[in-house]
Amino acid sequence: MTTSKQEANATSDFILHPQLAKDSVWLSDWPLCQLRLINDKNYPWFILVPRRNDVREIIDLTQDEQWLLWQESQKLSLLLKQCYAPDKLNIAALGNMVPQLHLHHIGRFTADAAWPAPVWGKVPATPYSDFELESELQRWSLF
Repeated sequence: MTTSKQEANATSDFILHPQLAKDSVWLSDWPLCQLRLINDKNYPWFILVPRRNDVREIIDLTQDEQWLLWQESQKLSLLLKQCYAPDKLNIAALGNMVPQLHLHHIGRFTADAAWPAPVWGKVPATPYSDFELESELQRWSLF
């Protein structure tokens, strides 16, 4: 997936880990984080990536940045509940494969392909079509 001109302009001094760039699509820049959509329509799956280079852990952020991260996480969580009405929200900052700090927000349903197990490695990712990605971009540009 190529980087859009909009994404490049919004993140000119921030370096996103190549794996996150490969697996996700930029939706928006919030005060601290990039909001990105994981390109797997099996689940409503988003990540928040603080636009701070060389940060691996939440505790590596300043106290103000930690507070802002939790505010943005709360905002995303509420939007996921409003837009998708999941049975459960999974929120995680694992970083075992990608060391750059990023916070997963996954809407889970009792009928989804991986329920009740974690989503990683259960079923192959189903990428969004260009039309579906454009629709998601439009939806999330409102927030």
